[in-house]
Amino acid sequence: MMKRCLLAAAFIALVAAHGAMAGPEDFHPDGLIKGYGKFADVPAAKPLPADTRFKVAMDVVDGGVTGEVNSIFAIAAGFINLQHANGIPPEQVDIALVVHGPAHRDLLNDKAYGGDNPNAELLEILQAYNVKVLYCGQNAVKNDVAAKDLLPGVEMTHSATTTHVLLQQQGYSLRP
Repeated sequence: MMKRCLLAAAFIALVAAHGAMAGPEDFHPDGLIKGYGKFADVPAAKPLPADTRFKVAMDVVDGGVTGEVNSIFAIAAGFINLQHANGIPPEQVDIALVVHGPAHRDLLNDKAYGGDNPNAELLEILQAYNVKVLYCGQNAVKNDVAAKDLLPGVEMTHSATTTHVLLQQQGYSLRP
């Protein structure tokens, strides 16, 4: 019991010495992509070299929930916002969204979606920052999705696996 009390006291002293612990309220959607892509400032982090270049492939399989923005699309926006806040311009951030599985619904135009697709605005913004939106052709065939059903700028590929292999050969790192 005494040991637990000492550990608790040490933890409280540590928190008091370093300020309150961070929480969800420390994440904000400020940045280039307003309203999307929350991130937290980390003042203690070592600065990134100005010539840093990112090439990130994000696997997008979950999603397709009616009325919801895909969380991986929001993470892509947050990654751009975070790097920009740390001195890396968006021209040095290459992101490829590799979409398959239930997430395919998030790529559908309003007609194919069956109403307003809440992902359309964010995907248009991301594409303005040169984010590639790559859709698995195998998934398209399985779900009877034609190119005419997709939002503008979505590129149909042979398969998600093929796309990931090709992106890795081009120097992209996978963010699962």
